[in-house]
Amino acid sequence: MFSGPPDLNYSFNVSADRDFSTSTGTEMLSPTGFVVLSVALGFIMTFGFVNNFVVLLLFCKFKTLRTPVNMLLLNISISDMLVCVFGTTLSFASSIKGRWLLGRIGCSWYGFVNSCFGIVSLISLVILSYDRYSTLTVCNNNRWPDYRKPLVAVCCSWVYSLIWTVPPLLGWSSYDLEGAGTSCSVSWKVRTAQSHAYIICLFIFCLGLPMLLMVYCYGRLLWAVKQVGKHRRTAARRREYRILFMVLTTVVCYLVCWMPYGVVAMMATFGPDNIISPVASVVPSLLAKSSTVINPLIYILMNKQFYRCFLILFHCKGRAGAQRGGSSLPSRTTIIQLNRRVYSNTVACTDQSTSRNLKVCTSLPTTERFSPSVITS
Repeated sequence: MFSGPPDLNYSFNVSADRDFSTSTGTEMLSPTGFVVLSVALGFIMTFGFVNNFVVLLLFCKFKTLRTPVNMLLLNISISDMLVCVFGTTLSFASSIKGRWLLGRIGCSWYGFVNSCFGIVSLISLVILSYDRYSTLTVCNNNRWPDYRKPLVAVCCSWVYSLIWTVPPLLGWSSYDLEGAGTSCSVSWKVRTAQSHAYIICLFIFCLGLPMLLMVYCYGRLLWAVKQVGKHRRTAARRREYRILFMVLTTVVCYLVCWMPYGVVAMMATFGPDNIISPVASVVPSLLAKSSTVINPLIYILMNKQFYRCFLILFHCKGRAGAQRGGSSLPSRTTIIQLNRRVYSNTVACTDQSTSRNLKVCTSLPTTERFSPSVITS
């Protein structure tokens, strides 16, 4: 007698969730299409989690990686792994069943976490680009690592992301099914002025302006490196080239992963109805999710610090030497100052092969130089 109403309520909730997953106007893929989508999502989910977990493990085991600039890489890795755990898993399970499984509340949760963690990664890349630019162009005599600014930058990236991903939960636009009906994002197809205003702001402040800032920082940095490279080529300079190349590759891969998704979203918002087919909407979504797999590979394969620690971790070679030489000090950086007259006492340091590896410095006379000066710390 008392089990009737709960059963009725449960059946009503189940039917409501089914109505939500089938009444959103999204076209479904064929059974073969869902199989292919499930395999792709399973690959992204597995390797995205494993790759980012390895990066976090390297941070935990090796002090040499705990530099201020690497805090931003750590932030990207954490956000990518959270996407794999709380986002890709839900889309993977739904693709196996051929429909969204968690109803409207689950759809809002999925859209929120994926948008939030994706924006965190993008803003972290923007801050990283500015950090590389300022590190190579602004003289800093502090030899000890300063973790305050990176930690503040990490907090700001999360706050900025929440500013733009919480409003759909409060009524400014909303999160809804997208693509083949097995994942959720911002309601791109809602034809209201309120929804269009949110999408325009989201596109400008979370994709357009960050991309322009990255292009500006790296453009100025490439010009500066090219100017100084004409006068001096040192080991420090080659090291900075490698770091710069790694960060540029990370940004390019991120844009390749996310720009198609942004273009398709804008077409779905402002274009004619049904202009985007299910396949055309699924491919950009997979590209966006694949960034969680690509970023850790860039850190490990293109960063010598990460690569050495990776080999030590999995091959147990030189572990003792790495731990003895481990230090929380950041690697040496080359400072570039362009178009400035520099009046300074030039100090030439030569390494003396002694048991203590001491450095003997000889002060040279004061000189006036107009060419770009390079200071290696």
